[in-house]
Amino acid sequence: MSASSVVNWFHDTYRQLGLKGCSSHSGRRTFITNAARALMHTGGSLRDIQELAGHRALTTTERYIEGDRAVQHKLVSLI
Repeated sequence: MSASSVVNWFHDTYRQLGLKGCSSHSGRRTFITNAARALMHTGGSLRDIQELAGHRALTTTERYIEGDRAVQHKLVSLI
């Protein structure tokens, strides 16, 4: 499959499911964010997530990881 075929497949699938605001990268972003949050339980590193995502640079992977304000507040309260 070409990259554009994958994008079109996701677009059509999300539309059929009635999901709005989703893109072909929505799943990647969710996977990478969830994997980053699970790292402390696995002993893994961001490099492992980078390899799973197929990114050449770790900075690319980091751009996919979404922050969570509630978690940030919890972290600060522990300090």
